[in-house]
Amino acid sequence: MIIPYKNYKNIIFDLGGVILNIDYSLTVDEFAELGITDFRHLFSQAKQSGLFDLMDKGKVSPADFRAEIKKHLKSPVEDYRIDEAWNAMLLNLPKERLELLKRIKTTHRTFLVSNTNEIHINTFHDYLQKNFGIPDLSGYFEKIYLSYKIGMRKPDAEIFKLVLEENHLLPHETLFIDDSVQHIEGAKKLGIETYLLDTTKESITDIFV
Repeated sequence: MIIPYKNYKNIIFDLGGVILNIDYSLTVDEFAELGITDFRHLFSQAKQSGLFDLMDKGKVSPADFRAEIKKHLKSPVEDYRIDEAWNAMLLNLPKERLELLKRIKTTHRTFLVSNTNEIHINTFHDYLQKNFGIPDLSGYFEKIYLSYKIGMRKPDAEIFKLVLEENHLLPHETLFIDDSVQHIEGAKKLGIETYLLDTTKESITDIFV
C-alpha cells in the first residue's frame, strides 16, 4: 500500500520493525538456550512484563536488568551472554531506508520515537558506526525520542503529547508509522494520523513513493 504522506507536514517513525529489522523470536530462542523457557510469556511485541517496561523507561539499569535475568537462570551465565541474548532480536538496517529517511526529511518535519533501552541502543549505534560510518541517526531526524532517556514509552499518551507539544505539531497534520497495533491505538487517541506497517508484507520503502 502507498500512503498519501504528502498530505501531512510531520512524520513520526518507530525504530524497531520500521527502520531496523527485528525478530523477537530470536531473543526468545537465545534465552531458552540459557535456561529461561518461559521468556516468551515475559516479553513479546504486544505485551511486556514490569521488568522490561522499567528497562524501556530507564528505571532499571543494565546491571540491574542482568541481575534480574540471572534470578531465572538455573546455572551461572556471564553478563555478555545475557546481552547477546537480549540483542539477538536486532537484525539489520537496509541502506535504502536511510536514503529514504534522508529524502523525506527534505520535505517534512521528521521525528523518531522508540521504545528502547541502553543495551539495545548501544549495540545499534555500534552497528551504525561499523556499517555506515555514523554514530547515530540524529542526522536523519529533526529530533529523536528514546524511551529510556525520557522516562516515557509507547503507547502511553504522555510520550505522544510530549512530541506534539514540544515541537508545536498539530495531530491531524502528523502521521505516525509503527508496526505495533497498541502503539498505533495510543497515537490515535490523541488524534494523530497513523499507519500500521505490516512487516510481513511491506517495508517503509514500499509505502513511500
